[in-house]
Amino acid sequence: MYILSSLALLFGLATASNHVVHDDAWQPDHILRVTAQNYSEACTERYSTLVNGSSPGPELRLKEGQVSWIRVYNDMKEENTTIHWHGLTAYTAPFSDGAPAASQWPIPAGHFFDYEVKPEIGTAGTYFYHSHVGFQAVTAKGPLIVDACNDEPYHYDEERTILLSDFWSAPDDQIVAGLRSSNFTWSGETEAILVNGHSRQQTNDTGDCKLASIDIEPDKSYRLRFIGATALSFLSLAIESHDVQIIEADGHYTQPLNTSFLQIASGQRYSVLLAAKSAADLHSAPRRHFYLQLTTLARPEVLTNFAVLQYPTDDSPADLTTVPSPPPLPVAEIAQGWLDYELAPLHPDPQFPHAHEVTRRIVIDVHQNVSDHVIWLQNGHDWVETTPASPYLVDIYTGRLNPDASYRRAVARGHGFDNITHTFPAQIGEVLEIVWQNQGTVDNGGVDAHPFHAHGRHYYDIGGGDGRYNAAVNEERLKTAPQPVQRDTSVLYRYRKETQPLAPSGWRAWRIRVTSAGVWMYHCHSLQHMVMGMQTVFTFGDRADVLAQSGGVDQAYLVYGGEAYGNETWAPHVQEFK
Repeated sequence: MYILSSLALLFGLATASNHVVHDDAWQPDHILRVTAQNYSEACTERYSTLVNGSSPGPELRLKEGQVSWIRVYNDMKEENTTIHWHGLTAYTAPFSDGAPAASQWPIPAGHFFDYEVKPEIGTAGTYFYHSHVGFQAVTAKGPLIVDACNDEPYHYDEERTILLSDFWSAPDDQIVAGLRSSNFTWSGETEAILVNGHSRQQTNDTGDCKLASIDIEPDKSYRLRFIGATALSFLSLAIESHDVQIIEADGHYTQPLNTSFLQIASGQRYSVLLAAKSAADLHSAPRRHFYLQLTTLARPEVLTNFAVLQYPTDDSPADLTTVPSPPPLPVAEIAQGWLDYELAPLHPDPQFPHAHEVTRRIVIDVHQNVSDHVIWLQNGHDWVETTPASPYLVDIYTGRLNPDASYRRAVARGHGFDNITHTFPAQIGEVLEIVWQNQGTVDNGGVDAHPFHAHGRHYYDIGGGDGRYNAAVNEERLKTAPQPVQRDTSVLYRYRKETQPLAPSGWRAWRIRVTSAGVWMYHCHSLQHMVMGMQTVFTFGDRADVLAQSGGVDQAYLVYGGEAYGNETWAPHVQEFK
């Protein structure tokens, strides 16, 4: 009876929505075509998932407050795909977050989907897009920049986008099969760090690949947009003979912070201001190029790769095929808790939730376990794309999932997790304090670092530290620190390589106001860890909240390969939500 009445409400509301057929007369703002083919990176040919025939794919530029339609074609022959707009809130168009099994059915092979993307006012900054299926994001990705609708708060002459990624010679399917097999096979450590798709190492002396060149001119100021689009690597980055000023983190402007290096984990983005050297200084310098040095952190093997910051020259251009040896800068070591309690928002945020407003604290213990295969667990549970039979959001619309019942079970169990639906439910109006608690691996006490990413609304990062989370101690520290900034990806540090099995070894704490109904992935952004189960799902609001926010939805979105997904012979039937 509940499902029948829910469906009546669902489609009754849907009749009032803006339904459009996106036929040949309709044109998207951007087109992305996802293919799988042989592609050369780091002097090696690999079968890879690409966007518009390259990795990274084209840079997209959107504008605050404006709807952009982005058509994504899945030109692969067998694989599903999606595109996630990493860091952008997607609550205005419920099926546009790009998280398969959570908020949409994936795009079948030979089909396409029109994503409705509307960056909120106040979210101008640096983002990226990537596939959210399997291991495709190792190559299927590209930069996404949101331009401000008003004047930028910082002045600079020009900007450069610098996207960082990893390289493995093994193809995606082989890596995923090894990670999920009962005969566990690790992917191996990254074989190269790529800058805007380019990398070269000492061992590549016969290949035709080159170091990336970032071209700048003297006497100018530059905004460098760094995008951590790596699959696994947590990187330290420094520019020879140049310091920078951080002005943005994850799409939010910050007060300027001087630094000689950056630490960038998978999923994180930073904008920095760089003052180029003067023409007079360069005239007396022995060369006009300087190395950007990148080093992997918190991994069993250290890899150092390079790019080149290049000033114009007529007689001595940088040799992009020669790798500096020894490295021009000291090889970096990890700075545990880098920027914690230091980075501040550009302007005080009146919406920051204080401790007395917190309605629930949810502690999520994370560790690796070995059963019939190697998995990562959150409060004893793993989550993979096949965990739900259909996407949670679809099940909420059709009445198969009742968030109210999930919420009651989760609260009764005491730690916020509903073990029936494998979700963390929350009600609109709550203020959550979410604590990621690192623990030693079950078999040997090993500890890893994890960049945790939240879909949907950004959270306020209230810090991190060693051992077990102590709310009272952290609250005292917050009293003398700058107001926490909003982030969508922050690092759960490990603080040591190993400890006792299940012993606490580091924590990361967030606060978030539950304001936007929907289904949101919260997960480690290391692709290997995601494939091995280090993901979970938060549902915000009940079914009435979801319907109130979006209205009803058409059946076209609620079945795999439904009429909202176009193909060669079928123009998609689309609901335009905004």
